[in-house]
Amino acid sequence: MKIKTSAIFVLSALALPSHANECGEFTIADMNWNSASLIAHVDQFILNEGYGCDAQLIPGDSVPTGTSMIEKGQPDVAPELWTNGIKEALDKGVADKRLRYAGKSLVNGGEEGFWVPNYLVEQYPELTTIEGVIKNAKLFEHPEDDEKFAFYSCPAGWTCQITSGHLFDALKLEDHNFEMVDPGSGAALAGTIAKAYERKKAWFGYYWSPTPVLGKYEMVKVDFGSGIDVEEFRNCTTQPDCESPKVTMFPPAPVHTVTTESFATSQPLAYEYFQKRGFTNQKMSQMLAWMEENQADAEEAMYYFLESSPEVWKPWVSEEIASKVQQAL
Repeated sequence: MKIKTSAIFVLSALALPSHANECGEFTIADMNWNSASLIAHVDQFILNEGYGCDAQLIPGDSVPTGTSMIEKGQPDVAPELWTNGIKEALDKGVADKRLRYAGKSLVNGGEEGFWVPNYLVEQYPELTTIEGVIKNAKLFEHPEDDEKFAFYSCPAGWTCQITSGHLFDALKLEDHNFEMVDPGSGAALAGTIAKAYERKKAWFGYYWSPTPVLGKYEMVKVDFGSGIDVEEFRNCTTQPDCESPKVTMFPPAPVHTVTTESFATSQPLAYEYFQKRGFTNQKMSQMLAWMEENQADAEEAMYYFLESSPEVWKPWVSEEIASKVQQAL
């Protein structure tokens, strides 16, 4: 009787599915901007080919996707969420056991700053600091006024016009004859950097990363010497009616991979992958520049990334998984 009971127990145990070593079906938001769409395609390929998952891509966008995950539990994964804009809702979703922050999709966070071209820093090393920029103000020719020096600002109507304007005032750049130049559009702002690079001219202004521009053109972020004051940035620098802004560097914007709680518990292998996967701003900017130059979509960029940058993605997975992905390529 004891032998029969033991045999039944063993057979029953063998018949149970080994969920810990399996990967099932789930959805990943294919967000409607290039970096997020690229990450979604990379995730889908690695998880399906390496882990044997059935990951499906569905259309997504920042706020609608976050809201849908909280309220409906779909999609299962948002690969790149800039969390500042919906932080309160996401934090509540985590507190209510509906969501999890899996990891950082951009390990440096979204990066903003005042920049100068690297070739200029090689000639004038002091330009890495705001004191050096002020000291060499005459380098930064104004496009319309010979008696002023140019600081290229964020386009009118963008949130970053408020922050860059406040920091322009806090740094007292007007006292040193700098004037904010509104480029008119994001494309025009990028164009001013491209034009400066082509002619090896001086350029000083606001920009952000990851972007194709900072993937194509090597720029150096100017140090204000102030460090980051998150409270000042949140309570004053970002507020239109702030009357006495103080100097602070831009804090990095958190950019996370967010999953539903049910996904995290039911798909531990895939969730572990999301905890490890992350891009540097430099690599992502390079990829965005490649996409722009080659007019490539996210799927084409995914293949290019996996084939050309194994040193980036292989540390995210085991040797066995990496081998399966490599064979699938």
